Amino acid sequence: MSLESIDEIRAALPDAARDIGLNLQSVLEGGSLSPAQRWGTAVAAAITARSPLLRQALERDGAAHLGGGTLDDAVAAAALMGMNNVFYRFRHQIGKATYSERPARLRMTRIAKPASNKLDLELFALAVSAINGCEACVRSHEKVVLDGGLTEEQVLDAVRIAATVQAAAVALESQVVPV
Repeated sequence: MSLESIDEIRAALPDAARDIGLNLQSVLEGGSLSPAQRWGTAVAAAITARSPLLRQALERDGAAHLGGGTLDDAVAAAALMGMNNVFYRFRHQIGKATYSERPARLRMTRIAKPASNKLDLELFALAVSAINGCEACVRSHEKVVLDGGLTEEQVLDAVRIAATVQAAAVALESQVVPV
């Protein structure tokens, strides 16, 4: 079976994940986010979930909304948070002031130079950080997007997308039969 579209992905999910398929449809169709924010968040989440099939289907179905640097920012958010979430989650978990007082010395200038716009890149980073479970990064990016004019409803919509894409990736992976 070809899994080139979100509808085909939804159809391929096991019966145990039926709710995930329904949620995937609803989070991608509406809500408080712009189409670029919605699809960029979904692609960043699929990259973070390490699901090439889901990423490709999202990029294909969302192509009309992923221009203007949105796709590049989704990739950048997933990559940068792949680094930052590990580092800052470690500092938080270890709880030693001596680690927190030291500089990170990790380059992340890309956050200051988005291909689309700063607010969307920060929103994508927030969604990725939620998947990766980094409290410090979630709090930091949530503050930036709220201070930038987004609403709590928009934050929840982004996290809802991230959660659903992550769940779809897990369900898809459960379908893979080892060779």
